Amino acid sequence: MKSVGVAILGLGVVGGGTYKILRDHREYFQRTQGVDITVESVLEINKEKALALGIEEGKISDNIAEVISNPNVDIVVEVIGGVEPAKSFVLAALHSGKTVVTSNKELFCKYWHELEKAAKRTNAGLYFEASCVSGVPIIRTLIDGMQANVIENLTGIINGTTNYILTRMSREGSGYEEVLKEAQRLGYAEADPAADVEGYDAAYKLSILSSLAFHTKVPLDKVYREGITDIRPQDIAYGQELGYVLKLLAIGKNGQNGIEVRVHPAFIRKEHPLAAVSDSFNAVFLKGDSVGDIMLYGRGAGALPTGSAIVSDVIYAATHNDIKYTTFKNSAQAEAGVKFVNDFRSRYYIRFTAKDKAGALAKVAGVLAKYGISIVDLIQKGEDCEDIPVILITHETNEYAVRRALDKVAALDDVVSVDSVIRVEV
Repeated sequence: MKSVGVAILGLGVVGGGTYKILRDHREYFQRTQGVDITVESVLEINKEKALALGIEEGKISDNIAEVISNPNVDIVVEVIGGVEPAKSFVLAALHSGKTVVTSNKELFCKYWHELEKAAKRTNAGLYFEASCVSGVPIIRTLIDGMQANVIENLTGIINGTTNYILTRMSREGSGYEEVLKEAQRLGYAEADPAADVEGYDAAYKLSILSSLAFHTKVPLDKVYREGITDIRPQDIAYGQELGYVLKLLAIGKNGQNGIEVRVHPAFIRKEHPLAAVSDSFNAVFLKGDSVGDIMLYGRGAGALPTGSAIVSDVIYAATHNDIKYTTFKNSAQAEAGVKFVNDFRSRYYIRFTAKDKAGALAKVAGVLAKYGISIVDLIQKGEDCEDIPVILITHETNEYAVRRALDKVAALDDVVSVDSVIRVEV
């Protein structure tokens, strides 16, 4: 039976979960996968944390050079997070010829090209299933399950924190700040939640996933990003009246005009499969030209779900001699000639406050018409009020046209304010 030694860099939540799976399932992997996987080294400053997991003291180190030079280590698992020192540690492992498995989406998104170049130089493996959507095997699906398809569309809920917050806001009518504090108390959100609530985490993942789906490098700076901090409960409620559910979506499209990649809040029809994805769960909806629609669903965070993806990569690396790298030119920037769509098309939910005067809505409609924007649904709220909220849904139109039109609408004498603009995906 083949024996494979693993080093784990970092014993935080995910590192600890990974160690537990490898320890508890060792005999199961021997029986079902034909490989004996042992943890030969861990990099952890807090020795007591490692000892509490049952790791032998002689396998605990605070020196990366010592870990990488260990001849019993074949695969290095990086679960430190962030860019440094993770980047230096991963490059050192690859330069020494060790296969690397990582869950680090920020590092991978920003420096994938450097990591792959180092891996190719020493013929080392480089695996990253756990970097996107935790325990949901989306990367293996894209690489090994969808080869027969030209993927036209990738739409996902790929951040558990924001999905939890929006779910609570939708169910309870609570405000963003109130739900965020509860999410932080429960451990769903970090003390500094910006990476999640401002959409950075989802943008990192979309950059990786769309590059794989469309077989071309999609750099982070090509991803339009907008978070959920400006979402208000009344907009969620109005959307529900119209038959919509609000989600933070990661959207990738590959069409005739080019590649479109964006992360932002969006209303989707309550009948859409993604509308039922609640709390901290994640899902990715794919459309292939041969297979049609596919959705993968599961937990998007946590020690064991993320550890599951990491260990899956460890087993894959241990049982496959052939090493696959990207199918595209992996560089810092997109390849010359690849077009990206900035002026994308969508429907729009628009809420504005108007003075209760005859002709006010007609003036707004007139401005929108000048920019080729027509209205599908319209709701006027309030009676006998000086100022009234108005909600409308547009037909599909261009992003830039909406921005220009709303600048003009906001300047109308009969419009008090433009309060909310949310895209509607159908």
